[in-house]
Amino acid sequence: MRHGLSTSRYALPIRRCLSAYSTSTDPTLSEVVCVSLKDKGIMIKCNVTVCGVIGRDASTRTGKEDKMFLSFPLRVAIQGKDGQSGTVEISVSKDGNEEEAASYRNGSHVEVTGTMYLKRRGDKLYFNLFADRIGTASADDADSLKGEMSFRGKVGKNIEQRKDKNDKPYTVFSAFSTEKVDDGFEYQWVRFFCFNGACEEWMQPGIKVDVKGEMVVSLHNGKPDISCRMEELAQYVASQDNFNQ
Repeated sequence: MRHGLSTSRYALPIRRCLSAYSTSTDPTLSEVVCVSLKDKGIMIKCNVTVCGVIGRDASTRTGKEDKMFLSFPLRVAIQGKDGQSGTVEISVSKDGNEEEAASYRNGSHVEVTGTMYLKRRGDKLYFNLFADRIGTASADDADSLKGEMSFRGKVGKNIEQRKDKNDKPYTVFSAFSTEKVDDGFEYQWVRFFCFNGACEEWMQPGIKVDVKGEMVVSLHNGKPDISCRMEELAQYVASQDNFNQ
């Protein structure tokens, strides 16, 4: 297993506000979530390529720095663990003007690449995608959500050693990231699978970790279920002002 994940906080140079959408299409459930990309509370970052259908004509807004950006909801069909499929709705945001926004129309099939952040608010999970590129997808391109996850958080109580159908051992554990919201906290759990042999000896319940790996989004009882096929693992020593400790 490889090591060497940076222990520095995720830090990107801009701040944006955008609409965030849950898996429900009920507009009363949408809210505006301000995402500071220097925010130490953002502990799950995913570099993704997403293929789906635009759920509403793109609109434009001006951020606090008077820089215009466009946004639209992207609906992606996801397979459920029970064999039933459902839809995850992702809020897409990209620097752009009204002329560019006019090309992203309701019902268009597009492929979007960029950086996605997960934000837990109560029982709803929001997917905020800051796009680097938006392109037209062909009619033959199936809906998909693929990418690499960078995760920082704390390991849960159970670390399980299992064997696959070929009798090869692998490790399964869950970990959660913590975000301070107002006077409380929000917790997002991710299930990790390690197929690269046994975990390190220091890997124990309650340990803080940095993890990278292949992100997997499925549905469980109609709600998004997040897991990761782990590729890199490192112990993280948190500073006193970091909530993931």
